[in-house]
Amino acid sequence: MTDSIISKTAAIGDDTSYGNFCTIGEHVKIGHGCKIGNNVVIHDDTSIGDNVRIDDGSVIGKLPMRAANSAVTRDDELPPCKIDSDCIIGTHVIIYRGSDIGTKVLIADLATIREQVTIGKATIVGRGVAIENKCNIGKYVKLESNVYITAYSEIEDRVFVAPCVATSNDNFVGRTKERFKHFKGVIIKKGARIGVNSTILPGKTIGEDSLVGAGTLITSDTPPKKIVIGVPGKPLRDVPEEQLLENQGWEDE
Repeated sequence: MTDSIISKTAAIGDDTSYGNFCTIGEHVKIGHGCKIGNNVVIHDDTSIGDNVRIDDGSVIGKLPMRAANSAVTRDDELPPCKIDSDCIIGTHVIIYRGSDIGTKVLIADLATIREQVTIGKATIVGRGVAIENKCNIGKYVKLESNVYITAYSEIEDRVFVAPCVATSNDNFVGRTKERFKHFKGVIIKKGARIGVNSTILPGKTIGEDSLVGAGTLITSDTPPKKIVIGVPGKPLRDVPEEQLLENQGWEDE
């Protein structure tokens, strides 16, 4: 361990190791058996559970930046960042202050988790995923590489989102003051699946256990248990019975 800066007020559990050039801030709490790589920065007040792995170059508990004309970033007082036990945080991940990460979550390399985001148990956040502020992500969710989750979105349990899916929250596309009254993220209901390169427009709801085909443009709410495809997306047929969430035999642990 070389040239790491560890606050005297930080509490670090037994059998926890950290690499070279780490910075651990004031009143940080780190549990037992954690493995922290090189050049990791853990900001003040962050709480980390037991058996958490944080790889090289990641930043935990970062304060948000606010542009003068930002529509969604506020100067609110944020609670400390919290990461529960048994999580894996990849290389060059940024997790902001005010985020709450559940147990057994995997956040892959280069992902960004903004402030006031909650992520439920055993969810996988893929490489390069961006989750903007004030989003709630459920349990056992899979967000594949380069997914973009816009601010003010809700994703329920057991949702699957394929690579390069994009979501949006501004129907005015950055013009007129009227837009500030209407920001609304997307809602993806329990068990829904979104195909690669699909786009979901602001305020739209993806129905429970529905399947959105690859490349689909969602311009209206989708019904539950339906396959939706096209530009714009239209219901095609029912999701096959054997693919429904209720028939997978999965139980929450």
